[in-house]
Amino acid sequence: MRVIGLTGGTGSGKSEAAKRFREHGIPVLSADRIGHEVIAPGGEAEAKVTEAFGSSVLTDGVIDRQKLGAIVFDNAEARQRLNAIVHPLIIQNIKRHCEDLERHGQQAVIINAALIAEDGKRPACLDGLILVTSSEPVRAARLMAARGFSETEALRRIRAQTSPDEKVALADWILDNDGALTDLWAQVDKLVEVIRQYGG
Repeated sequence: MRVIGLTGGTGSGKSEAAKRFREHGIPVLSADRIGHEVIAPGGEAEAKVTEAFGSSVLTDGVIDRQKLGAIVFDNAEARQRLNAIVHPLIIQNIKRHCEDLERHGQQAVIINAALIAEDGKRPACLDGLILVTSSEPVRAARLMAARGFSETEALRRIRAQTSPDEKVALADWILDNDGALTDLWAQVDKLVEVIRQYGG
């Protein structure tokens, strides 16, 4: 089974691309969703995160992701502490899901994760990497419309991540998402056929 990464900065349209891949029957594992699950009530990281960050991240006894995010966004040390707890569990869960999909005869799976290659390196476990790109003004406008951010906050979120330009050399396929959603879909549709052959 081929394991293909899907990445792109916030507001790039990575989630829309992932949705389109799913519509074509290619399974997509969301690192973000798995990350939510491991800190949810009963999740594998719930106790450790609560112990590491204290009651200030809780709302009604449950980890509040907005409170946690507010702490780690501007604090590199806190972010590293959280990542050290959560990332190994996300990787373990993705590996388990991949093994299960392979047992069921799946030939390709896509891992949707914004943090792929954030350190400038492509993970050795990937057989291919898709990068969704979009210009900063377009990404900011999307974040302002979808999440109600001010332009300043939208740009702050965008610039907190590694520039997509630094990931271009690591990618096998680039999806340009500065245009209409239908343009992105058309690019995904073409890539689906390539992946099906590539994963065969």
